Amino acid sequence: MKGLNLRSIGLSLLAPVIAIVVSVLVTSLVIAAVGSSPGDFWSAMFSNPLPRLRVNIVNQTAIIYIAAVAAAIGFRMNLFNIGLEGQYTLASYAAAAFAGGAYLSGFANVLVSILIAIAVGAAWAGIAGVLKTTRGVSEVISTIMLNSIAIFLVGYLLNRYGVHEGNSVHTTRLADGSTLTGFTPYLPRDGQIWALSVLAVIVGIGFWVLLNKTHFGFDLRASGMSSTAAVASGINPNRMIITAMMLSGGVAGLIWLPALFGGATSYGTSFQSGLGFLGISVALLGRNRPLGMLFGAVLFAFLNSQSNTLTFSTDISPSIVQITEGVAVLAVVVAFEVVRRWRARLEQRVVGREHAVATEVTA
Repeated sequence: MKGLNLRSIGLSLLAPVIAIVVSVLVTSLVIAAVGSSPGDFWSAMFSNPLPRLRVNIVNQTAIIYIAAVAAAIGFRMNLFNIGLEGQYTLASYAAAAFAGGAYLSGFANVLVSILIAIAVGAAWAGIAGVLKTTRGVSEVISTIMLNSIAIFLVGYLLNRYGVHEGNSVHTTRLADGSTLTGFTPYLPRDGQIWALSVLAVIVGIGFWVLLNKTHFGFDLRASGMSSTAAVASGINPNRMIITAMMLSGGVAGLIWLPALFGGATSYGTSFQSGLGFLGISVALLGRNRPLGMLFGAVLFAFLNSQSNTLTFSTDISPSIVQITEGVAVLAVVVAFEVVRRWRARLEQRVVGREHAVATEVTA
């Protein structure tokens, strides 16, 4: 039993090790191919971050992790919610517009804005769920279309009702009472860790509890593993699809809120796009597991923040970091599949030997 446990642990660690080695090798080869020094790249990337960058890494980790959890909820149901980008874009605009209107004061304004973001994200994702269950439309196709609609819709609303300042346009800025003071670990010039970064902790714990400690989580995992078995167990697949999509979209609505209330104060040029697709990558990298996605979020936030040092200390383009991230995701997916098949073969051999021994004893 002890040997079996050690082998299981070793196989679990093998896939990440393979992925890391492959990522380092491929990135180094690409850098060398363009005539730059791989050593300079890795030296710059893994240098000690400045205090300002450390704060940014923590903040970016929070919002990337929320995006990853939103994607993972769909993945656990075998749903590819590629519409996170549109869901959090529309939800962020709605929350910023409401909060900027100052209909409520103080924390009540923040709380209701959060609820609005959740509701808007869930409703937008729910459209794809309804189309899939009633018309058989693939959620991949519908969410891609909904992404485009959401982005154009926000652009129209922002241009029509936003505040125009020079060449920029944004929602009404938040009143001082609606901003949240964060934690300042270093000097004030180095920035603050956003107060609503705590949403990442809440979302992560909630995701784990939902999957492992609730009846709905069991139904979600059962439906994702086998829809036929789920139906036989009395689970309504259509209801699970719509619920999972809305839950995924609701979490997606929270992605940019830490930044909105932590320093951006309005939706406009400060809005950070691309987090939805980044969350999908991190969910794949973390195998849809809370701790795995946390590692992936920290890694991506670290790489993105450290990429700024490449401009000042090397002649290497920061775009190389995107290659590193992409290779890492592909390497993890392939490595886990290879290790899974290898483990299955080893287990079959063990079972075959035990069966042979049992047959000889019986004979």
